[in-house]
Amino acid sequence: MKSLSLLLILSLFSLCAIAQEKGNTYNNDNFQIENVTVKHWPEIAATVWDITVQGKAGKTTPAPAGQLNGAPVLGYVFPTTLNPTDVGFGKVEGIVALALTSHPDFDDTPLWDESGDGNYNNDGIIWHPHWVILGEDTRVEGGLSVIQFNPEDNSVILPPTNPGMPMYMDSPGFQVITTDNRIRVVVPDFRIRNNLDFSYDGVTVYMQVYTGDDNSHSKGDLPMLGVYNIYSVASGNLSLPYTVQ
Repeated sequence: MKSLSLLLILSLFSLCAIAQEKGNTYNNDNFQIENVTVKHWPEIAATVWDITVQGKAGKTTPAPAGQLNGAPVLGYVFPTTLNPTDVGFGKVEGIVALALTSHPDFDDTPLWDESGDGNYNNDGIIWHPHWVILGEDTRVEGGLSVIQFNPEDNSVILPPTNPGMPMYMDSPGFQVITTDNRIRVVVPDFRIRNNLDFSYDGVTVYMQVYTGDDNSHSKGDLPMLGVYNIYSVASGNLSLPYTVQ
């Protein structure tokens, strides 16, 4: 699984060299990665995942589209060699990634109230984490999308904290912290089955939602959540060279 995922990522990086126009308005220093780390803290039995950028991490958030179809999503993403079963999914082929996202048009963390205002349905713009399973998708400029499935397929296994969408996504509710040029997320060891033997990379991206209810495409022509623009890659080549410290 790990070697297949790495080969897929490396092949996709060549796809991403093509022109990427969607989301260019957000391509600034706040998404230019300087460093990425995952450090284990035994005293709290957790890993801290950290991306450092040239600008202000998390300061730039998407302008709302006013609807779900075409809704913009910005992300600081850690593609990994973790197995899907490590984070609560069933056995599915793809790249396990931890994505820290912001999207003002919808809230996909129904179990969590990130703003603390008592409303669980208005926090999409606040940076929050998702586990996603990514796969190759040549329909979008970034060459990747979150893998979808038939909602009637009873064999699909998702973590119980998933947001109820027909794609391999989870809303785990981990703490995300933005401070100056750093964005971090704290992941308890037991939430990755105490697996610290994995590699990773850091990527900043522009994604977009497609629900199939517009006039320009028939349903199924585009992924529900695709990567349209890759702003920065920590390793430079998506080779996932980093290991847990």
